[in-house]
Amino acid sequence: MKTQDWDVAYEWKAVVLLALGFGLVGLDRWLIAPLFPSIMKDLNLSAQDVGNCIGILGLSWGIFAALMGGISDKVGRRKVLIPAIIVFSLLSGFSGLAGGFMSLLAVRALMGVAEGSFCPTSFAATADASHPKRRGFNLGLQQSGFALFGLALAPIIATQLLSFVSWRWVFALVSIPGLILGLLMFRVIREPSPQQAPQAEAVTAHAGAHAPGERGNWRAVFKSRNIPVAMVALFCAMTGVFVLGAMLPLYLTNYLSLDTQHMGVVVSAIGFGGFVGQFGLPGLSDLVGRRVASVVGFAGTAVMLYLFRGIGAQPLELFVVLFVASFFTLGLVSLLSGPVATEAAPLGMVSTAIGIVVGAGEIFGGGVAPALAGFVATRFGIQNILWLPICAVVLGIGVSLLLTETAPAKLRRRAGEAAGFASAEQPE
Repeated sequence: MKTQDWDVAYEWKAVVLLALGFGLVGLDRWLIAPLFPSIMKDLNLSAQDVGNCIGILGLSWGIFAALMGGISDKVGRRKVLIPAIIVFSLLSGFSGLAGGFMSLLAVRALMGVAEGSFCPTSFAATADASHPKRRGFNLGLQQSGFALFGLALAPIIATQLLSFVSWRWVFALVSIPGLILGLLMFRVIREPSPQQAPQAEAVTAHAGAHAPGERGNWRAVFKSRNIPVAMVALFCAMTGVFVLGAMLPLYLTNYLSLDTQHMGVVVSAIGFGGFVGQFGLPGLSDLVGRRVASVVGFAGTAVMLYLFRGIGAQPLELFVVLFVASFFTLGLVSLLSGPVATEAAPLGMVSTAIGIVVGAGEIFGGGVAPALAGFVATRFGIQNILWLPICAVVLGIGVSLLLTETAPAKLRRRAGEAAGFASAEQPE
């Protein structure tokens, strides 16, 4: 499609709304962490109960991301997106009605169903609305809302609201923006025309990855090597994200002996660095290619985490290094689940591909990795917890080298260079 025929106004409206929607997913998911001290006291919960409440959402998210991605390819984006954002917003409010552990666990599991359904469908809708030359940046921008709202602002919002209302009312108040956003999405988001399919522009350049598949046959997704590679790579990246998010507060307070205020400031670097990285690294990949950006992201994370473990109780230095590490690792999450998965999908199966990649990352990175981190901390000491994400991202470097390049700009440059070389070889 010609640039002048592209609906740029709709593109930006859709990307902004979907970014805000995914930001609310992050807010609803991580808001519970700073509220847990109050919840534990009122509901008589243990630390194990807290871990189970976090883990159950990740598991149900992963399962339904894989399932609902395929369904949205069949029935359309709107029929999944709009109900999903309304349901997870209502369930976030219902968290405040929990009378005990089992009811809270059930609500969080159902939240994972709705948020897992929203995740791959929203990524696919962003890809649908994006011009190919802005696809990586837009997908990263959309996902950056998760880090900003969930990992950076959620602790601030939760603790400030607790100064005025109980934890139950905090959940009720944060459910309101999602309902409003659902109405706006109903009015704005539309189904793509065939000409706007994310792969349409790249079919001739990379036909092996974008060959039409039998719609509904998820096995067709795995015909592209980039899908299983992205699944493993995303597991490596999300191991870094979730181990840091779950265990870093204990590392900072129990091992480095930081007070709660300084610990909170340092941990917020995960959200702020991730916010920049989630559109910065995919945007960079539009220029240098997906594979190079992925290798750089994993290598940068490994170096920063190694430096981080050598820093003592120095909040400013810890914040800066963690900011850069999070830029890379959360940027990788956006890159692998966004443009890499999108461009590897068969025609008409974008959401299916994204759902499978995200589901694998969530189940193993969001479910298994935190449990393994708890084992490492208990068995070998909290001071050794950083070795788990370091090993995971080093493995990610090798996995990234297996990616087949799919960035449209990079493929066009290669085609142009090949044509120029062939022309130069022609005898005059």
